[in-house]
Amino acid sequence: MTDSFFRPEIDTLPAYVPGKKATDPSVIKAASNEMPFPTLPGVQAALATQLAQINRYPDMSGADMIAQIAAYHEISVDEVAISNGSTDLVELFLSAVCTPDSEVVYPWRSFEAYPIAVQVAGARSVQVPLRADGNNDLRNMLKAITPATRAIMICTPNNPTGSALTHTELRAFLHEVPQRIPVLLDEAYVDFVDMDDAVDGIALAREFANVISLRTFSKAYGLAGIRAGYAVGNPTIIKGLRAIATPFGVNMLAQTAARSALQERPEVDRRVGIIKDERTKLTTALRALGWTGPDSQSNFIWVPTGDVTNELAALCEAEGLTVRAFSGEGTRMTVAEPEANLRFVRAFGKFRTAQHEKE
Repeated sequence: MTDSFFRPEIDTLPAYVPGKKATDPSVIKAASNEMPFPTLPGVQAALATQLAQINRYPDMSGADMIAQIAAYHEISVDEVAISNGSTDLVELFLSAVCTPDSEVVYPWRSFEAYPIAVQVAGARSVQVPLRADGNNDLRNMLKAITPATRAIMICTPNNPTGSALTHTELRAFLHEVPQRIPVLLDEAYVDFVDMDDAVDGIALAREFANVISLRTFSKAYGLAGIRAGYAVGNPTIIKGLRAIATPFGVNMLAQTAARSALQERPEVDRRVGIIKDERTKLTTALRALGWTGPDSQSNFIWVPTGDVTNELAALCEAEGLTVRAFSGEGTRMTVAEPEANLRFVRAFGKFRTAQHEKE
């Protein structure tokens, strides 16, 4: 029987639930934390020049892409590894470091790919509940460390709550983590942070030999459909990541898009600034309606909607919006163009009015 081909734990893997796809052009897709803007012009032009060459394999080492990333962060090329999206790095790394009966500590709720990656690696998830403000509970994460701990994952800003740690508190935490335990800092949304004492994962990865900063081109750079990410860490870790990487894992178009996107950083910053402004407006409007939640430092907003989550999501869909509903917990919505935010305010206001009428 074919089901005997896989390890028993594969049969019980939690399903990754992607944001609902909008099939109607009039529906605004706000479920997957994508940028609402068209692909960067320079990226489009660069990709067009590569199409006639896709019969050839890409540069397996990704040397040019690595060099540009290193130059952007002003670090050595020996400190950078590239991948087919930053999630790929999580999966590769855990599969390489975890052993049977080992444990991986991470916050929950957080990125839904974490429990899947841990289970595929043959390890056990140790999920540490978030603080009341939706942030990583670093104190209890330290308490969760045991001799079986093989890795720690931290998502800041956290997905789906949007809360972000400060550099000071994260650095203090890292000083207390045993050096034998690698710490993966998932910084997918780092570009959207707008707060004092913001985490600088690159600096931490250079200060602590057991820290790896994971970055992606899917969010601020708007390349979600191309799949490209990278890790920054000490050369020994990076050498290991490169050794276990899938040959030709980062395709030619992804490498080209990433290199071109880095050259358009001023436009990326301008677009990120628009999202930050819209985030502030949307947060203010929702709170005026009585909807509260953590202060978001990402390109999405989290509202703890509890038992009415599914009902609210259905109303949003009727209003031409797709949101990410976490049944019984909360609703995550991507901050998008002004029209999308107006629809959100209208939908949430309509739902609140209906609630009051039932009382």
